[in-house]
Amino acid sequence: MTDPISLIQTARKEGRKSLSEYESKQFLAAFGIPVCKEVIVKSSDEAAHEAEKMGFPVVLKASGAKLTHKTEAGAVVINLKSKEEVKKEGERLLSIEGCEALSVQEMVPGARELVCGLTRDPHFGPAVMFGLGGIFTEILKDTVFRIAPLEERDAFEMMDEIRARKILDPFRGEEAADRNILAKTLVAVGEIGLKYEDVAEIDINPLKIRPDGKLVAVDALVILT
Repeated sequence: MTDPISLIQTARKEGRKSLSEYESKQFLAAFGIPVCKEVIVKSSDEAAHEAEKMGFPVVLKASGAKLTHKTEAGAVVINLKSKEEVKKEGERLLSIEGCEALSVQEMVPGARELVCGLTRDPHFGPAVMFGLGGIFTEILKDTVFRIAPLEERDAFEMMDEIRARKILDPFRGEEAADRNILAKTLVAVGEIGLKYEDVAEIDINPLKIRPDGKLVAVDALVILT
């Protein structure tokens, strides 16, 4: 298990204002937050090899300290189904400015996406955010907030307060979201905010609901103060 403090210290020494996506997920996983399978490699050949080991389809992303908005930079490719596709896209991603490595990730199934995170209110301190995720986060702005620390009952209340709360129910043959895992995730985000003053923001988007109802963080970013 990676030590969260060492991740922050490394970023500080390198003059970075945020953890990489991979580091951010390692940080969150240390607090029991479920994250997707991910491997960092340096070449397209390695990426193809790891993708085959992981099992197709996979997601391939450019990885770098300055690549915080990968989608806008065209640095994310989903649903790659063969070693040849991974190798071809890997070579393209490595040519993107700021790309230092490649991230091979499992392609997480499921149509429902949530968002959760942390902000720091200048008066009240760390606040946990929860709502509808994916591309709808900024469009619909269906989010709610709670000041940390959270108890599990606070987290369950947050789930019932978003307008799109039915997204947590059974959906088109998929199981209901595991509210217990979701509650533990929201509580853990609050704990991070209280324990680490170096953490200014956390953005987990999307937090995806698998068809079996389990949740997994597919993308995450930890921003430092």
